[in-house]
Formats: sequence, structure tokens, C-alpha cells
Amino acid sequence: MTRRLFVLERYDRSGDATAPDAVPIAPTADTRLIAAVHLPADQVVLAFVEGPDAEAVAATAAAADWRVDRLTPATWIHPPPDRR
Repeated sequence: MTRRLFVLERYDRSGDATAPDAVPIAPTADTRLIAAVHLPADQVVLAFVEGPDAEAVAATAAAADWRVDRLTPATWIHPPPDRR
């Protein structure tokens, strides 16, 4: 199975500088959460998820009760050590 990289964006309009509470996206046979970061100045949470296609990634996020405001295919520029 080929895993592609996707970025999930969740916008936080609360203005709170602390990281929002979020249930981790649990891995499935097809998908895996690589990392998630909160950018308080931009009021956004970015989750980097590998999966076979956008539909599988969106379904996994929905199962974890993650609101997804934007789902975008992505490409590694400098992958983490375990992705090389």
C-alpha cells in the first residue's frame, strides 16, 4: 500500500494562545498521524497524516471527532528521520 501525505487544517477562532484540546487521530490499517502542531498566531492546528487517499484520511479524522476545515495533499521537503 502506498501512503501519501496530507495536511489537515483546523481553524481556532477562540483567540486562545494555548493549544486546543484534541483527541489524537488513532492510527488505522491505512492511516497514521505523523505530527500535529498548533500555530496560535495563525489560530490553526495542522495535522500531518499519511494515508492512501483523502477520503481515508478524512474518515479517520471524523472517527476521532476532528473537525477538518481543510484537507490538502502535501509533499515532504525534509522528512523526519523515520520517513527517509
